[in-house]
Amino acid sequence: MEGMEELARSWCDGLTPDPRLKVSEWADRHRVLSSRASAEPGRYRTDRTPYMRDIMDALSPSHPCRRIVFMKAAQVGATEAGNNWIGYVIHHAPGPMLAVQPTVELAKRFSRQRLEPLIAESVVLRERVKPARSRDAGNTVLTKEFPAGLLVITGANSAVGLRSMPARYLFLDEVDAYPPSADEEGDPVALAEARTRTFSWRSKVFLASTPTIQGISRIEREYEATDQRRFFVPCPHCGEMQWLRFERLRWEKGDPESAHYICTSCDGRIEEHHKTAMLGAGEWRATAQAADPGTIGFHLSALYSPVGWMSWAMIARMWELASTDEAKRSFKNGVLGETWVETGEAPDWQRLYERREDWQIGTVPAGGLFLTAGADVQKDRIEVSIWAWGRGLESWLVDHIVIDGAPEHTATWADVSELLTRTWPHQSGLRLGLAKLAVDTGYQAPAVYAWARHAGHAQVAPVKGVEGFNRAAPVSGPTHVDATESGKKLRRGARLWTVAVATFKSETYRHLRLVKPSDEEMAEGAKVPAGYVHLPRGTDAEWVKQFVAEQLVTVKTKRGFSRLEWQKLRERNEALDCRVYARAAAWIAGADRWPDTKWRDLERQLAVPGIAADREEQTEPERAALPAAGLVRRAPSTKGRRVFRSSYMG
Repeated sequence: MEGMEELARSWCDGLTPDPRLKVSEWADRHRVLSSRASAEPGRYRTDRTPYMRDIMDALSPSHPCRRIVFMKAAQVGATEAGNNWIGYVIHHAPGPMLAVQPTVELAKRFSRQRLEPLIAESVVLRERVKPARSRDAGNTVLTKEFPAGLLVITGANSAVGLRSMPARYLFLDEVDAYPPSADEEGDPVALAEARTRTFSWRSKVFLASTPTIQGISRIEREYEATDQRRFFVPCPHCGEMQWLRFERLRWEKGDPESAHYICTSCDGRIEEHHKTAMLGAGEWRATAQAADPGTIGFHLSALYSPVGWMSWAMIARMWELASTDEAKRSFKNGVLGETWVETGEAPDWQRLYERREDWQIGTVPAGGLFLTAGADVQKDRIEVSIWAWGRGLESWLVDHIVIDGAPEHTATWADVSELLTRTWPHQSGLRLGLAKLAVDTGYQAPAVYAWARHAGHAQVAPVKGVEGFNRAAPVSGPTHVDATESGKKLRRGARLWTVAVATFKSETYRHLRLVKPSDEEMAEGAKVPAGYVHLPRGTDAEWVKQFVAEQLVTVKTKRGFSRLEWQKLRERNEALDCRVYARAAAWIAGADRWPDTKWRDLERQLAVPGIAADREEQTEPERAALPAAGLVRRAPSTKGRRVFRSSYMG
């Protein structure tokens, strides 16, 4: 009887018209922020982030628009606004809702860290979503049932999750981190939006994300098709309404605390303490004509962050510390909420050839602190580049070796194995061995796996290159690729790493464009920029041409979308591929995440006077520590009759 009454109540709720209450009003009345999920726990106040009011209210059923696009920076309150919408739907406008995170794993994290506190801290939501421990509660990590509605949380990498049900409400969070395709079944955004067609004009779709790279950013593409609203605020001096631009933020060099804003009209000095009043008097204004009147778009940078979140001084400090292109890209994406322009034009090979430096091929200059290698497998040979890496990922080409022979032959791999024990002389007098060798599995993968399994994963990393920039990290894994007949993973089987080759190619080209200070500037204290690529004098012109054999171009997909793609300018590009794999090996070795103490330790071992002469007097623990850093004392091996120095290297 009780079940019939609950069913009747749900049926009546489904017939009840949507309330006139707006999402922001619901949040101010019912939302409580948990200390588990918020730096400012307590009653939610829309006045704290007044720019979010119109965005939330556009998600209300009474608002005429169907799609809301929000291109944003971090630290502006967008996630909590999305949570408010979820709470509003559960409480006041129940129906089927789909929330999509970039991956299933992130969806689970979102549920535990965001949704569970949302429900637990709001009395009206606790009444509608039964505890997970209740029998037949319908409350799991990825599913939340409530009267007349259902919330499903899934990842954009799961086609099954995106097809799970029709949805009246669709929350697409961080869409620029979505994979290009969900289980090879198509664009995740398109698959998810197809779920809303049943509800036609009654549906609501909210797309929110920090942007990534210009030309492939989903959120930028969506935003540019809208009316492109900006949040205009009044100058406290002249009252001129304007939207905040980073180029109007000024400060004394080296003193970020002096950061202030300059009015576009009266050139008045606007201080941080003016921000609260300015935000309270601000308003959204369209700056373009929308292609679809049912879609509206909002853009917001961290310049609008409330006082106490991200200050103008913090933004100025972050910009001063952004010394590399990677840091500048992160700043532009995460702080300004703007896309990064990736320059993919191939550097001039002749300019690179002419800037070669004087040191002997096969030796490691002083700045190189450890070695990695990248191996490109071809049908009749294996080409290997050895690179030395220093602080800031400054790099030196040490050697390029061609191993003659097909990968099906064990003798070929025996010669590759010989490289694992070979050492190269360092300017300090010590010898360096390979810290990590990454080998491509794109050709004859079984042969590569077999050799890698035999060589061991401590020094060897099989890699698989994948295209696309929309990836959480340039390298992911490892995954076990060897299994028994029953499907059980082999404990000592090969481990495969996935490498976003497009990301490392772009990084390499950016580093090749860096300018080295002149001798006079170096004498005055100037430093070689982080990431600078050094090439030895003996490098052949053919190798340099291969090194810059591709360019980044924008291509149109069958669906009419634009995407960035690396394309060859010439047939031979092994030098570039080997560089990418060697760079991936450095990432796998942890160089991108080493603390300063690690770099100092490597510098101490290689640069302290007398270390080479005293090495025989080192203790056993000290000697044991050397191979871990890539430092060994063995003489170079002379094995490997079929290994020869590349003709590209003089």
